[in-house]
Amino acid sequence: MDDLLIALRKELAKKADENTLKSSQRFFKEEIKAYGVKMPVTVNIAKSFFKQIRTLPKDTLFDLCTKLWQSGYLEESMVACNWAYAVRKHYEAADFAVFEQWISTYVTNWASCDTLCNHPVGTLLEMYPGCIGQLKEFVNSENRWMKRAAAVSLIVPARKGLFLDDIIDIADALLTDKDDLVQKGYGWMLKVASGAYPTEVFDYIMRNKSRMPRTALRYAIEKMPQELREKAMEK
Repeated sequence: MDDLLIALRKELAKKADENTLKSSQRFFKEEIKAYGVKMPVTVNIAKSFFKQIRTLPKDTLFDLCTKLWQSGYLEESMVACNWAYAVRKHYEAADFAVFEQWISTYVTNWASCDTLCNHPVGTLLEMYPGCIGQLKEFVNSENRWMKRAAAVSLIVPARKGLFLDDIIDIADALLTDKDDLVQKGYGWMLKVASGAYPTEVFDYIMRNKSRMPRTALRYAIEKMPQELREKAMEK
């Protein structure tokens, strides 16, 4: 399997572009390690190489994903997320611990965090809602990406009207967090939840707007009607 990773990395390096590398950095406050491959190209490479490993046991495939995460390259983390999501039909509740370890150990930017949490983690939570108790523990971490993950893992379920009580619990726990990427994460979660629960989310925001950072507030109300946005922004 090491030969496959070598070939994958050669393909990523071949598709790298200096202009893409420079433009990618603009989206991150922190320094990122990247080849400079456009995201659609990275996804196509991931899908192409997955054909060679699709019959592997899930644990073996997850081991390959871990090696990709360990490289620190943005594009390799995207491949790992793509492969992990490709085997979602075989998820078990115990896989939550694997995803948690990837977040706590290897995630270093919002793109890797959100791709992993929106899709593999969010899907696993829908399949095994009992894991949400473990997700809620993330809010107690000192790791900004763990705290952001607590919120963004519920983005896709929130679109389906799922887990409102848990969404409110996580928003409560992160309400006054000073990290803007955590604020944007739970604000995004509330914004998506407002699609299915407009009254409940608006009432929550109105109860808490005096303590909610403006960054989180603006994210949370972005899709609401103008008159509700104006009410929420009143001091």
